[in-house]
Amino acid sequence: MNVLYCDCFSGISGDMFLAALLDAGLPQKYLSQQLAQLRLPGFQGISVRKVNKEAIQATLLNFEIAKDQDHPQLRHLADIITIIENSLLPATVQQTSKEIFQKLAEAEAKVHGSTIEDVHFHEVGTVDSILDIVGASIGIHYFSINQVYASALPLGCGQVQTQHGLLPLPAPATMEIITAARAAVVPSPATSELVTPTGAAILSTLAKFEQPSMTLHSIGIGAGRRDLPWPNILRIFIGDSLISEGSHIEIETNIDDMNPQFYGHIMSRLFEAGALDVYFTPIIMKKNRPATKFSVIARREDESKISDLLLRETSTLGVRVNLIHRHEAGREIRKITTRFGEATIKLKIMDGKVIQISPEYEDCARLASENQLPLAHIYNEVLLVANELVKANPF
Repeated sequence: MNVLYCDCFSGISGDMFLAALLDAGLPQKYLSQQLAQLRLPGFQGISVRKVNKEAIQATLLNFEIAKDQDHPQLRHLADIITIIENSLLPATVQQTSKEIFQKLAEAEAKVHGSTIEDVHFHEVGTVDSILDIVGASIGIHYFSINQVYASALPLGCGQVQTQHGLLPLPAPATMEIITAARAAVVPSPATSELVTPTGAAILSTLAKFEQPSMTLHSIGIGAGRRDLPWPNILRIFIGDSLISEGSHIEIETNIDDMNPQFYGHIMSRLFEAGALDVYFTPIIMKKNRPATKFSVIARREDESKISDLLLRETSTLGVRVNLIHRHEAGREIRKITTRFGEATIKLKIMDGKVIQISPEYEDCARLASENQLPLAHIYNEVLLVANELVKANPF
């Protein structure tokens, strides 16, 4: 499982996080091409350079934005969602970006006593802030990160000038975000903003505030813009998780006294509850009774919900739970259009590259029926179109 750990000893901002991803190996050209798909007015590209923060070299990121577009703009959440959804970015990148902006909207609404729909984004509605958040999502997708982790966040003090006037630090929106995420925090002597609302929203959406055991593959160091009495940097570590306990669970139960007509319904309910996989195995139980073993693979956080469903929906009196962990490739679900109709494909992604394409069986079967053609013919056509699209728009 690919994991990313943020060492936030000097805080985090959106541009520091994105700069650290670039320093860790996210290709600058690839990032610029992906961000261009947002079609944001004024965005001309990105530039990076190495700087020294005290005794440590780091990467500093700058967005190249036309002068007439670098002023704050009043955008609602709906405006930003529309920009994201109208892009050609992968679905997972779009979803992650929207979730981060949703966190920001919830915090701003609470701070200002407004609704999510009525909130105006000021600083985070500017072109560079949108690029920070979407860029972070692109980087997470590129590295096929399964889980982000973060250290405790340092709380600076003082005041910051915003579009709302002079506000205390940490900024009210930042405090709302990290409080809702139950983030770990530590005091800091800094009299400047260390954790920005954008940085807090990225972590609260993606991260667990703990340090993982991991095998390191790469390190990235992103530079902050201010000079502080210590290296103002964000370090990220990317690697494989070394999990002492299972990250997933397998829930099992044996049933010999239930109407087998119910099995299909129960399987559907389990998937709706978050099960990752469900399968039934014929077994022989005590007294030589034929029976069925229910097996469910799920995330650990769904254990209670799925166990309760099995106890309520089946005749079993108890379930067994085993901790397991899985090694997973990245995946992406896309809709494509062929000459026979629309179909879904699943992309298998490793190291930022598509290594396998699988057409969705149900869609191929539907198109075969609608067009009165052999299933294999439709399947091969969908695969051919999918390969051409992936070549034209690589990850």
